[in-house]
Amino acid sequence: MGLCCRAANRIKGFCCYGHNPKNPSKSHTTVPSNCQTKGKILDSPNLKSFCFSELKKATKNFSAGNVIGKGGFGYVFKGWIDENSLKAATPEIGIAIAVKVLDQKGCQGEQEWLAEIKYLGQLCHPNLVKLIGYCLEDGHWLLVYEFMPNGSLDKYLIRSEDSYSVQPLSWNLRMKVALGAAKGLAFLHDEAQVIYRDFKTSNILLDTNFNAKLSDFGLAKDGPTGDNSQITARILGTRGYVAPEYVNTGCLTAKCDVYSFGVVLLELISCRPAIDEYRPSTEQNLVEWARPYLSSKRKIYRVFDPHLEGKYVLSGVLKAANLAAQCLSTEPIMRPIMKEVVKALEQITLRTH
Repeated sequence: MGLCCRAANRIKGFCCYGHNPKNPSKSHTTVPSNCQTKGKILDSPNLKSFCFSELKKATKNFSAGNVIGKGGFGYVFKGWIDENSLKAATPEIGIAIAVKVLDQKGCQGEQEWLAEIKYLGQLCHPNLVKLIGYCLEDGHWLLVYEFMPNGSLDKYLIRSEDSYSVQPLSWNLRMKVALGAAKGLAFLHDEAQVIYRDFKTSNILLDTNFNAKLSDFGLAKDGPTGDNSQITARILGTRGYVAPEYVNTGCLTAKCDVYSFGVVLLELISCRPAIDEYRPSTEQNLVEWARPYLSSKRKIYRVFDPHLEGKYVLSGVLKAANLAAQCLSTEPIMRPIMKEVVKALEQITLRTH
């Protein structure tokens, strides 16, 4: 896609605790770029400052059995804390948490850690994952989140080499997830003036009831202000999701997020990942493969997940596919804003129940 080699390598490893590795071994609130002490991080009553020893105990000494994910940030561990005191608790007693441990040798670093604090420490919305607190102690950089029992959305997409160990989501659940994620993104754009910049299935976490919550704000940026409609930013993101105009010019707008949403919606419709290197070369990039079919009334059915045949309202799938095509327009001005996407998905979900 034209990304520089360094950026391309960087974007592959971004962390979300929906992945399961085999073995472990890391509002506009101004945040200091070079924090040395916990007190300088953020003056927010919303976050708890954890001691490293507390989190060590909560995760059974960061044991291999507690690993629930790994990414560019480092390993993610499941732990338990008391609901009231937020002290370490016995497993299965209290509330479950997810603890990200920054790997100093990983592709993410202190700036991404601070971005998480900046945004998730201040923003509150049902479709954003809750950041409970952090730990900055003796070179240890950790973040503590609410635990999402159903992991990340990407594990429900069937790659061509995958077995069916995870049951694909029903059509109604897919649209529920799409709507929830769209609401989270619309909130960021309209109320927080934030460009997410890394919207993808592995960053969409699912709670017990499959409510979608956006996670991993390491690449998020404050949106343009005043008369500006865009900002210029270093090209970062994830292969298969990055808007073409951002790759070509470095100009970042909210419409870049809309493009990424279109990719995710297409993944939900097809049950195929954005990039699948196990498929033939002409089918590896989902958007490039699907685009000709999305514009053809006769061929659009080829994009639909065959495992859902007969289990959806055809008009709803057609509307969802048309919405995905609009979001994926190569002309940013032709893409809808996220408020409009939310309204369209609300209409689709109403007609599927």
